[in-house]
Amino acid sequence: MKLIQSRDNPFFKGLAKLSGSARQRNKADQTLLDGAHLLAAYLDSGNRPSHVLLNAVALHDDEIAGLLERITDVPVTQLDDKLFAGLSDLKTSSGIIALIDLPQPAGTIADSHFALLLEDVQDPGNLGSMLRSAAAAGCDSVFLSQGCADAWSPKVLRAAMGGHFALHIYERQDLPSVAKVFSGTLLATGLHAAHSLYDCDLRGDVAFLIGNEGAGLSAGLLSLATQKITIPMPGQVDSLNAAVAAAICLFETVRQREGL
Repeated sequence: MKLIQSRDNPFFKGLAKLSGSARQRNKADQTLLDGAHLLAAYLDSGNRPSHVLLNAVALHDDEIAGLLERITDVPVTQLDDKLFAGLSDLKTSSGIIALIDLPQPAGTIADSHFALLLEDVQDPGNLGSMLRSAAAAGCDSVFLSQGCADAWSPKVLRAAMGGHFALHIYERQDLPSVAKVFSGTLLATGLHAAHSLYDCDLRGDVAFLIGNEGAGLSAGLLSLATQKITIPMPGQVDSLNAAVAAAICLFETVRQREGL
């Protein structure tokens, strides 16, 4: 196993750029998975990393040893603990980071039966939560506008908890063009819509349009919705967090499809 101790090492410098730069991740078509849980989810989805990085603690960890036994053909490098910490945002790291190639999903929304279209969702925690909910609810695809947070950033990956690997994720999309191709029902959430989510038939092909945390959906995208819906809120607040609203819509769809 190779040991890297210098910040001037070219391989480490490349990893540091990936960790901190969405532009570099897009350019290289690679990202880093920080932690044993994310790597396990990635392996469970049938994928294999390009390289695995460890710190000293990981060398004596049974969980990590089990993961390494699943990928004996993948190169493994130990990083000096300070170098490793520079790649990880976790306060307490499990000691393993995987370098992976970004998935390149095929197909279009025309192939989708249950999708999310996200416009300018900028908070990484919100975006990750939406991806996690979408994966849990059985969505097949998520389409992100140019103004969304980077789906493959460390913060979004952590918030999604492996949800990325159960979805087709399309970034930097022209959402109006995407919406026009979808043959199912396009549902847009809003505060002043006439129809309640719970009055909608969600058993067919559906896609939910979710807008920016503050501004909501643009007028252009909103105009393409088949139906504008609201989530009833009898309490003393007048809005929901965007990720919470998305989860409610997704799992109402699950409820109806499961006949619950």
